[in-house]
Parts: sequence; C-alpha cells; structure tokens
Amino acid sequence: MSIDKLPPNIGVSDKVILFDGVCKLCNAWSNFIIKHDRQRVFKLCSVQSKEGKQILLHFGLPSESYETMLYVEGNQSFQKSEAFFQIMTQLGYPWKIVCIFKVIPKPLRDWMYDRIALNRYSLFGKYDYCTLPSPDHEARFLDAER
Repeated sequence: MSIDKLPPNIGVSDKVILFDGVCKLCNAWSNFIIKHDRQRVFKLCSVQSKEGKQILLHFGLPSESYETMLYVEGNQSFQKSEAFFQIMTQLGYPWKIVCIFKVIPKPLRDWMYDRIALNRYSLFGKYDYCTLPSPDHEARFLDAER
C-alpha cells in the first residue's frame, strides 16, 4: 500500500516495524531484530503505543485489535508475509536466505501467517502489559517525544 503523505512520526527514510507489545512471540521477534539488526536499520514500535496507533490509523487499519505485524518504509506499508520478507532481506546473510520461501504463492504464505497470528496468544502466551525496552535498547524504539 502506498500513500503520498508520510505517516505520523516517520521520516522519508525511516524503516519501522510495528508489533503487538503484549504478545510474547512478537516481543521475541523484536528482540531478534535488536540482536541481528547490527546496522540499526529498523526502529520498533508497539501497536499499543500512541505512535503505533497513529501509524495504524494513517494506513486505515484498526488500532484496537490488530492481527499482523506492519512494516513501514517511508510512506509504504507491508503486512503479513510480505512484511516479514521485506525485513529479512534487509537483515542480510544468513537471514535473507529464508526469502527462498517467497516462491510459495502469497495467498498461501499469508494464510499460514494468519494461522500463527490469530493463535499467537494461545500458542506463545501474552503479557498483561506492554513490555518496555531496556535502557540500552530504548533508542531502537520509535518515540515521538525524542
């Protein structure tokens, strides 16, 4: 999806991953990004945050219940398996090797993605609160106040 106007709190060259801050799987994904994004290409943002809700609304997505990761690059957004592959490609080797699975037709990839996303709380658990970044990772998170 492409929109001419930039989302709130996002610059032209920003690359932001929105994730469910109470989902244990999603938090593990965020920690994976922090660990393997050595070039610090990506910023992270929980969908529960003020900034996350503004970005979701900008793209016409629900801000109260959200069932997929959203990857935003400037004024473009990617969802589901396409978001995953966009991110993995930019992490470089060895991680971009998983992009070989792009040969699977997108409807099937997204169907598989949805099965995990819709059952993520029962499969992986849920926090009762949105976890906060540790002080040494705080700069990796989108924050309109900074």
